Amino acid sequence: MTQALFYLLPDNGPADEAMAARDRLACQLAEQHFRQGQWVYIHCRDEAQSFAIDELLWQFEPDAFVPHNLKGEGPQGGAPVEIGADRLGPGKHRGVLINLAEKIPAFAVNFGHIIDFVAGDEATKALARARYKAYRDLGIALSTQDLATQPLNLV
Repeated sequence: MTQALFYLLPDNGPADEAMAARDRLACQLAEQHFRQGQWVYIHCRDEAQSFAIDELLWQFEPDAFVPHNLKGEGPQGGAPVEIGADRLGPGKHRGVLINLAEKIPAFAVNFGHIIDFVAGDEATKALARARYKAYRDLGIALSTQDLATQPLNLV
């Protein structure tokens, strides 16, 4: 059964800072899952966000390279972390979906593990609530982790 985990980011700044924190967390989680031998797909809201996440992963950890590529680029078979924004999803099967889009992608049910986020202003939180309900309606098992009270343990 597919599992979805929502990370609740602390409310302590403007919405653009919350989105930047979410994007950094997405990169940390992609690195963590890569280190555990899992293949990851980061689904973005649009091509511009895909490029921004790609750049963020290049700058992310100077001594901890995360092999990644934009969908349709990179080596034959893709890198362990793929970034894209289209409706079709990853170019090959991956176990982990990190969703940065405003809606859940139709291909989300093809993943064993989904990561999503609650961050930003009330409008952004309302979109997260709608995604939570949509995952639930698809029969996906849901859980949350409030990072204000349960800090992330990146091993």
